[in-house]
Amino acid sequence: MKTINQYREDIKSLMKKVADIDAQAIAENRDLTSDELLLKNEMMDAVEDRSAMVKTLERQERVGNLLSEPGERETVEKKRPAMSVQIADKQKFGSIGEQMFAVMRAGQPGGSIDPRLYNAATGLGESVPSDGGFLVQQDFSSALLEQLFSTGILAARCRRQQISGNANGMKINGVDETSRAASRSGGIIGYWKDEAAEKTASKPKFRQIELNLHKLIGLCYATDELLSDAAALESFIRTAFVAEFGFQLDDAIINGNGTGKPLGILASDCVVSVAKEPAQKAKTIMAENIMKMRSRLFASSRANAVWLINQNIEPQLHSMSLAVGTGGAPIYLPANGLSGQPFDTLYGLPVLPIEQCPTLGTVGDIILADFTGGYILAEKGGIQSDMSIHVAFTSDQSVFRFVMRIDGQPVRATPLTPYKGGADYTQSHFITLATRA
Repeated sequence: MKTINQYREDIKSLMKKVADIDAQAIAENRDLTSDELLLKNEMMDAVEDRSAMVKTLERQERVGNLLSEPGERETVEKKRPAMSVQIADKQKFGSIGEQMFAVMRAGQPGGSIDPRLYNAATGLGESVPSDGGFLVQQDFSSALLEQLFSTGILAARCRRQQISGNANGMKINGVDETSRAASRSGGIIGYWKDEAAEKTASKPKFRQIELNLHKLIGLCYATDELLSDAAALESFIRTAFVAEFGFQLDDAIINGNGTGKPLGILASDCVVSVAKEPAQKAKTIMAENIMKMRSRLFASSRANAVWLINQNIEPQLHSMSLAVGTGGAPIYLPANGLSGQPFDTLYGLPVLPIEQCPTLGTVGDIILADFTGGYILAEKGGIQSDMSIHVAFTSDQSVFRFVMRIDGQPVRATPLTPYKGGADYTQSHFITLATRA
């Protein structure tokens, strides 16, 4: 009969072979063959048999230890220190890298558990360190959240609301205003009249903005070699994870459909789409487009508005000018040049190239947006973080899992008809240009 470690090595070897079969099918872009399925099932049966044997031998070892050293031998559960998420500063890790290195050591055969670690609720057994996960220290998780918002292009510009308590969402009361032509604030009327004349009653109309939290989940794999270098791991987590979450959140703000994720501005009903010029060619942007887009933005939004573009429209912007007499004047100014700013400007407003904008010629290739006044993000609890030591043990990797609960949508439900200008000249926080196919 084999030892426990030999059975464990058998399991590791079998699982690697199973993973290799899957990897080959994925690389060849095909389904598994009948022979491969049969082989996988045989290997998984063998894994289950060996796992059952390991559990039996582990139980036998525990019982034997209890009987041989009564009163002196503690169970693994009692040995594990009971720790709270709220721990004293002197008990905290100095960096994420330091904590992850401690987790790696806890999962090694014969490795000791750092008393500063505490278990995550993974649904797996907590009597064996390698079965469960370890929560990432809360102040590190909060720091990652703030770094995400500070480095993200769009999320940092939005209005942020915290959801507290046991709530999974929030409702915000707002004025339901679609037109200012006959009244303001959804129904309020002010008027001039003789002092003794009869007054006309008026009342506002309200709507609710409902935000229900969705989960943004990130998995980050790190090799044992990387885990052994705490400084390198710290850099890896802060760059790779924060960049991916920032990308996903910015993409949802632009393109989200509102199902399982925030509602993006392009899928909302509040956006104003400016028509192309009558003789405008496909895949072009003209100075007239820019002027008309700017005229449809709320006047109060001009101080905070930015232009979002796909980088493939930049050649169009560089050649764009406004005719003045027999000459012309540029309306697009590159950074650190005529603009005198560290960013490009268009009509004096910052131009931000982002990957999430659709390609040249389609709606969203250029967007004039005021996120400060027009888009709201609701979040709860920062970022929940934990680590599993043996999710990917066959490839000598550990997995970090980060979960962020967040939702967002534009503040307005529809564009607004101004007091003067008519229903054909609506305004909004978000302005796009119609398709130029």
